[in-house]
Amino acid sequence: MIIVDKIFKYFEEISKIPRGSGNEKAISDFLVMFARENNLEVIQDEVLNVIIKKPASSGYENAPGVILQGHMDMVCEKNKNKVHDFTKDPITLRYIDDMIYADNTTLGADNGIAIALAMAILTSDDVKHPSLEVLITVDEESGMTGANALNPENISGRILINMDSEEEGTLLVSCAGGSRTTTTLKADWQEPGNSQEAYIVAIGGLKGGHSGMEIDKGRGNSNKLLGRVLNGIYKEIPFQLSHLSGGSKTNAIPREADAVIFAKADKFQALLGIIKEWDNTLKSELRFTDPDVTLTLTKADGSHGRALSTDCTEKAISLMMTIPNGIQTMSGSIKGLVESSSNLGVVATTDEGIVFDASIRSSVGSLKEYIKEQAYAAAKLAGADFNAHGEYPAWEYNPDSRIREVFQKIYREKYGKEPEIVAIHAGVECGLFGEKIKDLDMISFGPDMYDVHTPNEHVSISSIKRTYEYLAAVLEALDS
Repeated sequence: MIIVDKIFKYFEEISKIPRGSGNEKAISDFLVMFARENNLEVIQDEVLNVIIKKPASSGYENAPGVILQGHMDMVCEKNKNKVHDFTKDPITLRYIDDMIYADNTTLGADNGIAIALAMAILTSDDVKHPSLEVLITVDEESGMTGANALNPENISGRILINMDSEEEGTLLVSCAGGSRTTTTLKADWQEPGNSQEAYIVAIGGLKGGHSGMEIDKGRGNSNKLLGRVLNGIYKEIPFQLSHLSGGSKTNAIPREADAVIFAKADKFQALLGIIKEWDNTLKSELRFTDPDVTLTLTKADGSHGRALSTDCTEKAISLMMTIPNGIQTMSGSIKGLVESSSNLGVVATTDEGIVFDASIRSSVGSLKEYIKEQAYAAAKLAGADFNAHGEYPAWEYNPDSRIREVFQKIYREKYGKEPEIVAIHAGVECGLFGEKIKDLDMISFGPDMYDVHTPNEHVSISSIKRTYEYLAAVLEALDS
């Protein structure tokens, strides 16, 4: 078996192991077992990060050590009609022409391909390289807690190659920092009136996507759109909320959302008319970005026996309307780069109340704080609790990066053209590593991936092969 084929073998093995954020014990143990089976030194730390070490090839003993880095968790999203338990079911891989897809779920190429590439390098006898440390972290997608918890004493390399990028031919050299916010509106539950009937207002058919990489595409956020619709209905037909739900990950643009409302039983036809108007409005507004958007109204079953008070209903709608979302500022120095954004990724109903979770990103620390303060102000006006957490720093551009120069040189030699040097609005773990490890020279690259964080996620097979060959050539060039 040639070494490149091993990448796909390893990716298939990884895909059999459930590895949603927070559920990484099995994949972490798998990586430890892999290292031991190949007689490689391995460290599994207390949060389940794994570091696998391989000595330098002959002639590379004096070269600076290299860290190959990725993360082991994946975003778990599925289409509504797909039966899949991410805590125990394997990901089904589908090979279609040059692409690998899953079956109505996220694929996990983000970042399983990085793991597979690293495993292939670690088991290769042909690739010459400096001493290697393969660092695979946990929980990158939901809080970067693995990178946060990393003990820098376990790492000796001072060149880090992150493999969490999603476009071949681009070299990532800077990224945004971020924060998560949670706003909780305390519930004031009541019995709905005798003349009230429960209705379900549902939005679907949106494309969604990565809240950093796709935030500039103007795609609809189901939570914000539902807030607009509910606000529009309430102005004409007062109702009481019973349930709000939308999205499942703060770093994914939500594709579906629904609300259960109690309104007078004789208002069904009037509600249908309002819903039809809003459906037309959304289809018109989103005709280029989300042409398949749908808005529906149906009668609910009898399982919804409680409703929020009028005051609590109004506050919940106001929060849906006012929590910052979408692009907030664009970069003044890099054309087309989003500078600051917020994504209202998850809205959920509990016995205690309505929870609104958002992800804030910015390459400017003061702007990140400003957006956070806006979210706090909205919470304060609604009398809701507010919590900011999951802070991670930006990764600033290094004008004197040696590893960037090597990547550029090898790319020119292999492909006869220049790679694109980019900064992105998404957050990667490099910012945290740069804080922890002094004078760390970093770069990020990867193969072509599409629709990441959605059930349509797919990755190019030929691009994966080229990415491996590119990485091998870079490592061989780092002989001093």
